[in-house]
Amino acid sequence: MLEPGLDDSCSAALAAMPGRIRDALLAKSNTLAAALQQRIQQKLAGEVLQTRSGALAASIVASIAEEPQGIAVRIASTDVKYAAIHEFGGTIPPHQIVPDKAKALAFVVVGKQVFAARVQIPAVTMPARSYMRASLAEMAEAIREGLSEAVAGAAK
Repeated sequence: MLEPGLDDSCSAALAAMPGRIRDALLAKSNTLAAALQQRIQQKLAGEVLQTRSGALAASIVASIAEEPQGIAVRIASTDVKYAAIHEFGGTIPPHQIVPDKAKALAFVVVGKQVFAARVQIPAVTMPARSYMRASLAEMAEAIREGLSEAVAGAAK
């Protein structure tokens, strides 16, 4: 699971806040988490990566938990093995592809059908194509302002 996060130095202060402030922060956190989730999915719809199956965008989930030390907001990609390499970049080592259920692999090369018992794939270095961290960075100021406004509104 890929899960970017921010350091939290305010948990103790949040735990000591009055209930109405905590409730306002929880409500605003839900709204902001949904907006961040939508922004990440927007990046995955062609801004950063081209959509093939939509599995990566569909795997982006937001969750909010009220914990004794504060409110935890998590945006994560679940069950997509290639999520981290797109976010952070990296090298896929050389490997062989062999058929699982058939006697041969079948694919098209330069318009011609090709069959092979196995295929050797060379190492591939993939650049980072941040969709989560970049979205969080883009929205960081709006998130700060939104949470500040929620506290100010509840403190009145």
